Parts: sequence; C-alpha cells; structure tokens
Amino acid sequence: MKPPHNNRQGRGPSDRPPFRDGGGRPGGNFGGQGGRDRPQGGGQGSGNRLSLGSGPDGGNREYRPRPQGGPPRDGQRHGHQRPHHDGPRHGPDAPKGAVWLYGHHAIAAALANPARRLRRLLLTEEAEAALGKQVPQPWAMTPERVDRGRLDHLLGRDIVHQGAALLADPLPQHSLQSVLEKPGPILVLDQVTDPRNVGAIMRSAAAFGAAAVITQDRNAPEETGALAKAASGALETLPLLRAVNIARTIIALKAANVWCIGLDAAGKALSGPEFADRRVALVLGAEGEGLRRLTRETCDEIAGLTIKGAMESLNVSAAASVALYELHRR
Repeated sequence: MKPPHNNRQGRGPSDRPPFRDGGGRPGGNFGGQGGRDRPQGGGQGSGNRLSLGSGPDGGNREYRPRPQGGPPRDGQRHGHQRPHHDGPRHGPDAPKGAVWLYGHHAIAAALANPARRLRRLLLTEEAEAALGKQVPQPWAMTPERVDRGRLDHLLGRDIVHQGAALLADPLPQHSLQSVLEKPGPILVLDQVTDPRNVGAIMRSAAAFGAAAVITQDRNAPEETGALAKAASGALETLPLLRAVNIARTIIALKAANVWCIGLDAAGKALSGPEFADRRVALVLGAEGEGLRRLTRETCDEIAGLTIKGAMESLNVSAAASVALYELHRR
C-alpha cells in the first residue's frame, strides 16, 4: 500500500499570487506589444448597444448578467470584506489552511492529481465503490469508512456530498508566465463572487480547452468545496490564478499578445471567426454590476451575446459557456 501522501507535493511556499511583484503589480516579462494595432479610446467598442430582441413594450432588450439574489453588501462593493462562501471552508477538526472537498467528481479528480496534498479521505461503502470505478485503487490515501450521518454532521445537512469527503491542502498557485506558455483562451473574472459560478465557469473553460481562469485576489471566492464540486474535477486540471489587480493583469496579457475582450451588451456581437488568428482572453464582470469602468477601459474591445426569445439575460457562467463556444467555432 502506498504511503498516505509523502509522494505528493506540498503547498507552495506562499499563498500570494506568484505573478505579482513586491509592489503589487503583475510581475514577469511577457514580451512587447508585438506590433498590434489597438483601438483608441480605452476599448469602448462601437458605442452601440447590442439589441437582444424586443420586449413586451416593443423596445429592445439588452444582455445584462442576472443579479445574485439582490445587490451586493457594502463590504463586498467597497472591498472591505471577503464574500460569504456557501459550505464550510474546513471541518471542525481540520487544521487551518485545509479545505474539505466533497462529491464524486471533485474527489476523483483530486485523487488523480499528484499536485494535490491529501490529509484525510472519508467514504461510505457506496462512495468507495463508485470512486473505485473512476480512479482504480490503490490510492495515495487510505480511506476511512464512515456513514452518511457523520458526513452530514461534518459538512452540513444541506451539502450534497454523495458520501465522500476529502480533507486536503489548497492547490499550489500557478504563475501567469506558465499559463501564457500553454495554448487556449484565458478567462478573467472581474469580482465574480459566487463559488458555484466560478466552478461552473471552470468546468466550461476546461471543456473548451482554456489555458486558465483568473480571478481577483479580493472580492472573489477562495478554493472551497462548493467551487470544486461545481467545477466537477476541472479545479484539478485547469489553473485558477488570483490577481491583485485585474486591470494590470489585462495589461500584462495584452503585452503578451493576448487580445482582451470584455463581455458586455455595449459592444458588437461576439464572432469567433474574427479572432481566428489571435489568442483571446474573455473578461467577464460580476452579475448585476457587470464590468467595472477601469476593467472595461483596459480591454481591447467590448463584445456581447445575442439572445432571442423570452429570456432577458443569462447568468455569468452560462454567458461564459456561450462565449467560449463562439470562440471555439472559429
């Protein structure tokens, strides 16, 4: 039997994003401008709002992200407070800095990830059999047999854990430079606070061959069980970076010849074939508020999605999926 996790890499020496320097700016030399012609005026797009069909009163409807249960709290709006995350960050006897993962897909992917440091694996008999079909044993961690009641008490009765819980360290951080060395689009999330939305975006990003997802260091969810379960294993295979400053990160991407497109109704319709010869970063704003002003102005251009029918909007994770499909269509 393999030792519990001695062959696993531990957490990186610091939980600070590796692509920022001591002054809080994106670090690393990512090359010059590459001679690209960029639109003047801060990437405002054409200035015409994208029509998304007629409403009941005969007027035009626009794409707007759907609010997440009302306006943000003051602490979230002004950056004084971390957003509340659904689900516990660690169990009652978990050491500080660890996280409880749950659900078959999230745990199977973690067991198969050599970069994930494991601490405890709690499984019901049924869950162990199901995970064994996804990731054949032996595993790097010997499971503890438990009943569902114990997991309900540990994680909370509202958590859909599927009889499986894994205590693990958060994943080591990737650098922006390492992401730029990989092919595929990049997704930049401007204060998207719901961990389930971030997880769902990661799942779609992995499905369409994205290189990474970048969130803000503040006003964005940390690595949690809810995020990992919504990602359905993508958290273990797709880098999730945390940037100190989204606008400066977009500038670093532009310097590396990545064309940054802000997704918003105030631009022309997104067309994948137009970007066949460019590497693209999609920038998505928070539900309800959308892209912040500085983020919008830093993007190369603004593009939107055309929606027909009775629905007036898509939430941010659904919008990311549609935009990724459109880029993939090129």
